[in-house]
Amino acid sequence: MKNLGYYNGKFDELEKMTVPMNDRVHWFGDGVYDAGPCRNYNIFAIDEHVDRFFNSAALLDIVMPLTKQALKDLLQELVRKLDTGNQFVYYQVTRGTGIRNHVFTPGKGNLWVTLVPAEISDGTTPIQVITEPDTRFYHCNIKTVNLIPSVMAAEHAKQKGCKEAIFYRPGGRITECAHSNCHIIKDGKLYTAPTDELILPGIARAHLIRKCKELGIGVSETPYYLKDLMNAEEILVTSSSNFCLRVDYIDGQKVGGKQSALFEKIRKTLLDEFLQATN
Repeated sequence: MKNLGYYNGKFDELEKMTVPMNDRVHWFGDGVYDAGPCRNYNIFAIDEHVDRFFNSAALLDIVMPLTKQALKDLLQELVRKLDTGNQFVYYQVTRGTGIRNHVFTPGKGNLWVTLVPAEISDGTTPIQVITEPDTRFYHCNIKTVNLIPSVMAAEHAKQKGCKEAIFYRPGGRITECAHSNCHIIKDGKLYTAPTDELILPGIARAHLIRKCKELGIGVSETPYYLKDLMNAEEILVTSSSNFCLRVDYIDGQKVGGKQSALFEKIRKTLLDEFLQATN
C-alpha cells in the first residue's frame, strides 16, 4: 500500500476508508491524538508517544479501547503494510459513537490510525516564521484534535511564505508554535517554556532538553517573551516531524545566527540519535 487508514479493526487505503457520521469527533472534536516518524519500519520513540497519548486520553476521561502494548503491537503491524518504511504514523482516539449529545457517550473510544510516506528534515535549512496571538484554550497540554487556532495560524504563515507561526499570550509570553515547540539560545544556554497548561509537552522537546544536558549546555524551563525571542542568539523549533530547525527570520526581521556552531552540535546530535535508533 502507498498509504493506510485504520478504524476500529478495519483498514484500507486512506481514500477508501469511511467512518460513522455519529462518531463524536464530528460533533465536538471530542478526541486526542499523537503521532511520530517511522524509518526503516522502526517507529521512533514509540514508548514516549504512546505514554503521552494515553495520558491525554486519561486527562479527558476517554476510555481507551486497548492497552498500551496492544497499541504498540498494532502500530508495528500496520507500518509493515506500506511500500516504504519511511512514514509518518498518526493515531487518535475519539470518545465513542452516539447521537449528538454534549454529555459523554458511555463506552470505549474509537481508534483511528493513518500512515503516509514521509521523510524527516535534517534541519540544515533555516526557516522563516511569523508571530501570532495565542487564542487557544487552557488545555494545550492535552493533545486534542481541536486545532482550529493552529490551523488558522499555519495558514497565515503559509500566506506570508513562512513555515511556522510562533504563538504569544497577552503580555508577550511565548508559548509554542502552531504545530511545534519553540526555544531560544541565550548566553549559550537553552531556554524553553515550562510544561504547564499553555504548551504541549513535546516528545522532540524532551529529547532536545536531554541532549543539551548531555552536551553540557545549560537548560532553563522558564517563561520567556517576545523581546527575548527577537534578541535571542538562536531560535529553535522542534517537533516529531522536524527534530531541530533554526529560525532566521521572524515577521520579516533577521534574527539569530549568533551561535551557529552550538546549533550545529545540537542538530547533529538529535539527528544522529534518530538515525541510530531507526537503523
